[in-house]
Amino acid sequence: MSKLAPQYQFLDLSDYGRPLARIFANQLRNTRFTPIHITLLFGISGLVAIYCILRNHYFAASFFIILKSIIDAVDGELARVKKTPSYTGRYLDSIFDIILNFLFLLTICYVSETSFWLTVLAFIGIQLQGTLYNYYYVILRNKSVGGDATSQIFENESPRALPGENQKSVDILFKIYTLVYGAFDKIIHTLDKEACKVKSFPNWFMTLVSLYGLGFQLLLIAVLLPLGWIEMIVPFFIIYSVLIFVLIGIRKIYIK
Repeated sequence: MSKLAPQYQFLDLSDYGRPLARIFANQLRNTRFTPIHITLLFGISGLVAIYCILRNHYFAASFFIILKSIIDAVDGELARVKKTPSYTGRYLDSIFDIILNFLFLLTICYVSETSFWLTVLAFIGIQLQGTLYNYYYVILRNKSVGGDATSQIFENESPRALPGENQKSVDILFKIYTLVYGAFDKIIHTLDKEACKVKSFPNWFMTLVSLYGLGFQLLLIAVLLPLGWIEMIVPFFIIYSVLIFVLIGIRKIYIK
């Protein structure tokens, strides 16, 4: 099962790892590997990338950042081919992402001697960017008949555990998820409250919004590192956040 019904699928610039992810997931279909194992694996890949940045091995760091993005897509694909969707995996994946995002920027801050407070501002910007992408994407997924509806537009209460997972684990992970993502979700929802009433988003718009997807954000970092522009990463993502208001403006004016 795809995340989106065929008629709603678009060119997702942040999802470049999906073709390889499907190949890997199909290879793991009849093994003991679970989506949770894959989530842990992408966490390890992210930590290796951080170690490489600390050692100034920027080409290696870029490799493991891209690898992390590819593996990040495998867990969801594996859940779909094994037909074992879970809220546990969905929340764990997101929690790992935000932790790694913070550690990536903190490591870049340390190595490049960038201001800590500018780094915090860049982190907030990156999270708001990703939240905007997810907000529109989840709206589209929930309105797409036949699509994946594991993610909800408004995460107001812990969902009922799906077959094969523990309700207590879902509840705990939901609380952690809302703790680390809740403020970002509220900000984006406040900026564009009416988006959830839109019947569908055109493909060109979703492709534009995918510039804010986590995969594309990491790709930008992976490109800037080996170019020797590590000092530019934090200010770039601060400035890049201006596009949030441009995208919301386009949605409000042209997409009703």
